[in-house]
Amino acid sequence: MLALFRKKSQIYLGIDISSTAVKLLELSKSGGRYRVESYGVEPLPANAVQEKNIVDVEGVGDAIARLVSRTRPGSKMAAVAVAGSAVITKMIEMDASYGEDEIENQLKIEADQYIPFPLDEVRMDFEVLGESESNPDKVDVLLAASRTENVEMREDALEIGGLQAKVVDVEAYTMERAFQLVLPQLPNAAELETIALFDIGATMTTLNVFHQGRTVYTREQLFGGKQLTEEIQRRYGISMEEAGLAKKTGELPDDYESEVLQPFKDAIVQQVNRSLQFFYGSTQFNEVDYILLAGGSASIAGLPELIQDKVGAACSVSNPFTDMTLSNKVSASAIANDAPAMMIACGLALRSFDQ
Repeated sequence: MLALFRKKSQIYLGIDISSTAVKLLELSKSGGRYRVESYGVEPLPANAVQEKNIVDVEGVGDAIARLVSRTRPGSKMAAVAVAGSAVITKMIEMDASYGEDEIENQLKIEADQYIPFPLDEVRMDFEVLGESESNPDKVDVLLAASRTENVEMREDALEIGGLQAKVVDVEAYTMERAFQLVLPQLPNAAELETIALFDIGATMTTLNVFHQGRTVYTREQLFGGKQLTEEIQRRYGISMEEAGLAKKTGELPDDYESEVLQPFKDAIVQQVNRSLQFFYGSTQFNEVDYILLAGGSASIAGLPELIQDKVGAACSVSNPFTDMTLSNKVSASAIANDAPAMMIACGLALRSFDQ
């Protein structure tokens, strides 16, 4: 079974393998407060991960090894995630009298109804969510399954990097876990029913919509910060590496803001608008109360204000570390810069504290 939901009490490193970097986060907890023990970000070789699929296991593993060597975390056990597009989830009603073993056996019998792959080619797990709303004699059981190769490539990369995969989660659930840390920071948090979180990565933007704190919608689209890097490279005739560095330092010609950055910000607003319209068109919802930004491009100056102005909902950038303390080896300014891109790593590290 794929360990998506198992309750654990050991410390796990949150390892987020994105399309351009590996992110590591180690948390501890004392008296109800979290502390960042170690964290780091390590660039990946070009095209080692494409559309959230690992292509170069060795390259990803070597990047993890470098990251572990540099951050010196106190654990070798890790939690990783697979993308939502690589996971099949299904809500199933089952007899409330069933124990875990009976549910597992029943799922093995019935799973081929829900999973369009041979069962020997998938890893699956389940979680009992509670009593069914439509029938008190039944419980709602969430089944999650992913192709074995999606899981094994992540396990192999971690092993090359000197770590052991103990939990394989689903990105949407890790984002929900990190979102619970960010929610209390928002103005009038108790009154916010429906919140849209846009995770703008290098090549992919993922929309997660939460209603009353729970995920009700996710959607991935091919759009991300790499498009800005490519435009910098094209316009100023520099390498991708130089363009990526210049994007971070801001050391670019005077026309960068107006000719390159502003059109990219406008493109983000267009993507946000389009994704929300798609969400409204395919669900019973017709508005969101708040928009949160995550991912590497979330930190672009003026972006939340632009989205707020154009879309009409209040908007801010996610920082899951706001109420956390930091160990001596963690730089406060570095982690503040990386915070919006650390949401998935944070959600994974929080698996250590599932009760």
